[in-house]
Amino acid sequence: MQPHEFWQEVHPADTFATSGPFSGFYPAVLDDGRQIRLPIRPLADGEHALASLIINQASFDVQDALAASLAPKLAAFRPEVIVGLPTLGLTLAAAVARYLGFARYVPLGTSRKFWYEEELSVPLSSITTPEQQKRLYVDPRMLPLIQGKRVALVDDVISSGTSIVSGLSLMRSLGIEPVVVGAAMLQSERWHDKLDQVGPEWRSRVVGVFRTPLLSRAGEGTWTA
Repeated sequence: MQPHEFWQEVHPADTFATSGPFSGFYPAVLDDGRQIRLPIRPLADGEHALASLIINQASFDVQDALAASLAPKLAAFRPEVIVGLPTLGLTLAAAVARYLGFARYVPLGTSRKFWYEEELSVPLSSITTPEQQKRLYVDPRMLPLIQGKRVALVDDVISSGTSIVSGLSLMRSLGIEPVVVGAAMLQSERWHDKLDQVGPEWRSRVVGVFRTPLLSRAGEGTWTA
C-alpha cells in the first residue's frame, strides 16, 4: 500500500485475518466487526512496532465511523460538553459532539493567543514530537462552557498517555474532573502506568473504538501481536 492509501476505507467484517503475522498493515476491528487498515510503524529498538492512526488524514467515511462508534460509549457517562485535545483529537472531538447532538465543542490549544492567560495552561509533551516544548491552553472565553459541567475529554489516540495526563491536569487546575476520556485508538498498554499516577480510577473511565497491541518482529517485514 502507498502511504496515502491508509485510513481511507472501512472494510466488511472478516476481510482481513486478525491472528497474524502482519505485513504492511494491522487490521483494527470495530465493535460491529468492520475493519480499518492501519500502517505498522517500527519502534527505535527494531524489534517492536505499533499500529498508527492519523485521523485528520483519514477519509470522511473513516472519521464518521470512528465518531459514530465512540459517541455512544461516551454517552453512557452522560457528558454535557466535549473537550478536544490538540491537534489530532480536535477532528474526532468535533465529530463526536455532532453525533451526540451538541451544538459545539470546546477545543484546547497549543498556540498561545494574546488574550490567553498563562495560569490557564500546563506543560504538554507528545510521543510524536518529544523535542518540542509546548503548553496546553484553554481559551478563557470558553470557561463558562465547561465549569460545573460533565466533561468528556477526547483525543484521537492514547499511546504513551502524556497528552491525556496533560489534559486531565489542565482540567483539574480549573476545578473540573472529567467524567470520561475517549479516543479512537487505545494503542498498546503503555499509557496504563502514566494514567495510574493520576488516579487508579482512570482506567475504568477510558473508552476507545478499538485497541491495538504492541507488535513484535516475527521475520523480515512481518510482525505478531
